[in-house]
Amino acid sequence: MKLTSILYRVARLSRDAEVIASGDPKKMARRGKNKLLGRTVARRLFK
Repeated sequence: MKLTSILYRVARLSRDAEVIASGDPKKMARRGKNKLLGRTVARRLFK
């Protein structure tokens, strides 16, 4: 795995932790929805 990929992964995990630590259910729901939507779109684009 390249350094850039690792850094992007760490940044995403950091943001996930930040949202969970905030305790705001709206932020958590929005984060989950966007991750699911992004995965769905990416699968269809790179199929």
